[in-house]
Amino acid sequence: MTVFGGPRAAPTPGGCPCGSGAMYAECCGPLHDGNQAARTAEQLMRSRYSAFVVGDTAYLARTWHPRTRPAELDATDGPAWQGLAVIATADGREDDSVGEVEFRAAHDGGVLHERSRFIRRAGRWVYVDGEVI
Repeated sequence: MTVFGGPRAAPTPGGCPCGSGAMYAECCGPLHDGNQAARTAEQLMRSRYSAFVVGDTAYLARTWHPRTRPAELDATDGPAWQGLAVIATADGREDDSVGEVEFRAAHDGGVLHERSRFIRRAGRWVYVDGEVI
C-alpha cells in the first residue's frame, strides 16, 4: 500500500497547517524536527495532518505504528490538503495509553472524515489506524 501526501510546500506564513492558530515553528515544526514529542493523541493527529501538507514522510513513518505502517510513503502525489477540523476526541490525554480522534480534512477532491486510533508506544504517541466515516 502506498500512502499519498500532498506536494511538499512551505507552511502557511500566517500559521501552522494544523489549524491550531499557532505559528508552525511553535506548533508542529518542533515535532516534525524531532525536538518535541506529541503530548496528546490530538496533537499527534494535528502534526501528522501538517506532515501530509508539507510532505514530511519521515515524520509520518516514525509516528506510524510499525504493525500498520505501509511499506512505502509517497508525498509527491495526492490531494492538496486545504483544512482540518477536529470533531471529537476520546481519551488520548497526556496520562492515557490509548486515544481516538475524529476529524474532517478538506482537500481538492472532497473531504476525508476519519476516526483515527492512537496508542502510546515506548512513551510516545503513534498512529495505529483509522476508520473512514
